Amino acid sequence: QVQLVESGGGLVQAGGSLRLSCAASESTSGIYTMGWYRQAPGKQRELVATDSTGGSRVYADSVKGRFTISRDNAKNTVYLQMNSLKPEDTAVYYCNARSPRYNSGSYTYNYWGQGTQVTVSS
Repeated sequence: QVQLVESGGGLVQAGGSLRLSCAASESTSGIYTMGWYRQAPGKQRELVATDSTGGSRVYADSVKGRFTISRDNAKNTVYLQMNSLKPEDTAVYYCNARSPRYNSGSYTYNYWGQGTQVTVSS
């Protein structure tokens, strides 16, 4: 089982920046997809960004052009650089590590961190 620990959350003013970090207990180079999801109060958890082996990256429409996901395999860490933050970005952000999913099949592995709070004030 992969252990994931998020850090870097906090309180920031609108327009500011934060960088979230997710430290993995195993090599991130061996994890097919690393990703960030978020859950705001009263809402379902939603995809923010994913980074898959081979260089494929996916971003939610709401964060395109503002957020960047990256991996540092030497540090077993995935980052989420968040710029031009908006109050609607306020949520608990969760790190995710998952296997490929072929067709409609199940993931071989799918792990989550404990989450880190991001609060963006007006």
